[in-house]
Amino acid sequence: QVQLVESGGGLVQAGGSLSLSCATSGRTIDANAMGWFRQAPGRERELVAAISWSGSSTTIADSVKGRFTISRDNVKHTLILRMNSLKPEDTAVYYCAAARTIGIINDDRLYDYWGQGTQVTVSS
Repeated sequence: QVQLVESGGGLVQAGGSLSLSCATSGRTIDANAMGWFRQAPGRERELVAAISWSGSSTTIADSVKGRFTISRDNVKHTLILRMNSLKPEDTAVYYCAAARTIGIINDDRLYDYWGQGTQVTVSS
């Protein structure tokens, strides 16, 4: 089993920045593909960014492209989402996810492990 714990969420004004972290523990060898998803009230969960184990392949959703970056530190078993120029529409619960599959995964149905989520609220 892989345990994922997100941190770094909070309240920020529009235009501000936040950095989310996802600490991985347990059977970390099974955390190959990883990603960040978000879900706003009344909306479906959506992909924010995904990354391969090596970090050489990434996917960034069009809605956050140019503002968000995803990275990982496999020595510290940590996944990072750096969010700049935040907008009120970025308000959501952000989830970290991991999959045993090697490569990069954009479909949330293919992830095996999920964190509990961290709230990000952007005020206008």
